Amino acid sequence: MTESPIDFSQLKQHILKRIEITDEEFAQFTSMIKVIHLNKKEFFSQSGEICDAQAYVNKGCLATYYTDDKAHNHVIQIGVEDWWIGDVASFLNGTPTRYNVEALEECELFTIDAISMEMIFEKIPRFERFFRLLVQKAYAGFQQRVMEGMSKSAEERYLDFMKKYPGLKRRVAQHYIASYLGISPEALSRIKKSMIVRERSSK
Repeated sequence: MTESPIDFSQLKQHILKRIEITDEEFAQFTSMIKVIHLNKKEFFSQSGEICDAQAYVNKGCLATYYTDDKAHNHVIQIGVEDWWIGDVASFLNGTPTRYNVEALEECELFTIDAISMEMIFEKIPRFERFFRLLVQKAYAGFQQRVMEGMSKSAEERYLDFMKKYPGLKRRVAQHYIASYLGISPEALSRIKKSMIVRERSSK
């Protein structure tokens, strides 16, 4: 049985939003891509390992989290279609990651390792700008999340989350969302019930 060709169209549009490349250059880039399929609850990378690749989420949803000394998981990122995942510090420095990256549903990932990335930088220097823009965006997003965690209420953070990830509450278990927001699942349930009550009373 012949395998279906990989559809890179979403990735191409993702790149073209940030830099200009030719079809030939995109083909060079995708020739260095490794396609990985994960089942639900499988890991892209795990704590203690070196995260030796960065991954573009073509299909699916993943959570990046660390586990504290009391065995509590703390979600720091939820990656969905058209997002990148992977511990950048571990990838760049070759040091073990503290994070687990777990598939929350079946996933198709396009991954690139450090050696391939350096090769594409040499062949097509514009890709260095592309990845620099990704890192800058991720850092800015992290700063904004820290600020919002200190200045916004849990309900405001939940509303912001739903705007950022529309429809995700139907794909991700509530305890992952609660952990991402820095609250307990019980607190998230109270927030949702309170919002429903207010919505009904306003009608």
